[in-house]
Amino acid sequence: MVENGSGGGNETQWWWWWAMASMAQLGWGVSAYKRGYAGDSRLMPLKAFAVASLFLGSAASASIASLQASGIHKVQDFVDLGANIRTGIGAPPRVAKD
Repeated sequence: MVENGSGGGNETQWWWWWAMASMAQLGWGVSAYKRGYAGDSRLMPLKAFAVASLFLGSAASASIASLQASGIHKVQDFVDLGANIRTGIGAPPRVAKD
């Protein structure tokens, strides 16, 4: 596997696994949605929950994949990104509340 260069030791790039998981969940969710409901009406809420969970899981997996691919691995990376964006738009830096 390819090193991600973050200096964190023996980390590898796993973002593409997250992306594949997202695509699989999205495909499974779309196929389940298109199939519609068949069977006992008492199980309809369960199937609706399962399909919604597939879509939500797909969005979560895609989010993790995009963060991993962009090199954001820790909360401090988000803080630094926010500071860079604020500097770029000309906003004053945030003051930490004690």
